[in-house]
Amino acid sequence: MGSEAAEKPRMSHGVVATYSPHDRGYRDSHERGARTEIAKRLAALKGYAFAGEYDASACYAGPVYFVPSDTLLGVEATNLGIRSEHDLFGGVVPYGFVATKAITHPLVDSSSHAPMGWSHEFACRVHAAVLFGFSAFTHEDARRAGARLLERGPARTKPARATAGRDQTVVSEAAELEAVLNEIEAAGLSNSGLVLEENLTDVVTYSVGQVRVAELVATYFGIQRFTTDNRGEAVYGGSDLVIARGDFDALLGLGLSDEARLAVSQAHMYDSAAVELLPGLFASRRNYDVAAGLDAQGQRRCGVLEQSWRMGGASGAEIAALEAFRAEPTLGAVRASTFETYGESEPPPQATVYFRGVDERIGPITKYTTVESYGDAR
Repeated sequence: MGSEAAEKPRMSHGVVATYSPHDRGYRDSHERGARTEIAKRLAALKGYAFAGEYDASACYAGPVYFVPSDTLLGVEATNLGIRSEHDLFGGVVPYGFVATKAITHPLVDSSSHAPMGWSHEFACRVHAAVLFGFSAFTHEDARRAGARLLERGPARTKPARATAGRDQTVVSEAAELEAVLNEIEAAGLSNSGLVLEENLTDVVTYSVGQVRVAELVATYFGIQRFTTDNRGEAVYGGSDLVIARGDFDALLGLGLSDEARLAVSQAHMYDSAAVELLPGLFASRRNYDVAAGLDAQGQRRCGVLEQSWRMGGASGAEIAALEAFRAEPTLGAVRASTFETYGESEPPPQATVYFRGVDERIGPITKYTTVESYGDAR
């Protein structure tokens, strides 16, 4: 990745607009509310006006900077006038599956079904940065991948488009895998894919990412927290991040632990491979989930689970860091945390609240961010 000097701020005025395609996810009220608040803060950072939800029939004064609900396809981005990372908070991919966790692992062998645009070289390039696993787009390929994994110990199945840790299953034998596959329609599997991956225990999930807005670049490392949602399921509950002004080298210069440095290096490897080997990909917001835990043999393992090239759970902290860096040009790093709490809860007075209310699908939820100084990080 380049330095802050790689991007010059726009001199002309424009607008920031949210964009929410009706045929894709992230449309729940808590997601819409958080996206609106993020977009308002991005408008302030860029010196733009906030225009609300994008209206294709409107005539906007100046350029439009988009905050999409999801990663965009190249054709869709082109139709919106999005040409580079400077035009959106998120990312653009050439094929839909590229935005999912399916790209993290190889196919089980050369005879496996591959979607159009699949990069065999990408899976080879990131092999040392990910856990042992496969992606499958047919039931038979999933069975063969599962058999390979079960020889080593329990395996975790993950629908490629699932988020927040939902819909994952740990299987220890072929019959359990078959039960999972029986619940997946062939058409859905062919379109979206299934990830089968070695299962880790005593897991810590790290977040590593980078955002680039106007002349600002921030790169971060942190730990994800899990919480219990209104149905009693364990889901993403927020992240505690250390965010450096600048690129990956700036982050590594903060004196991280050995495992933290490994996680950052693995995410950087994954990121670099994606930029080089997935033509048509560009993003101003990049986030990588990296898991560390014990494998079936009790050995410590660490690897990238998936990428996110769209606004995500850590974006409140990302924006808070950019605001702090803009306000204080000599500031080198901050600590920022995001929280997603279910049921009735009261954010602390100093928090920036992105959503607080009753979501139509998941019930009461509050999303907020806090930020504080990072020692003597100047």
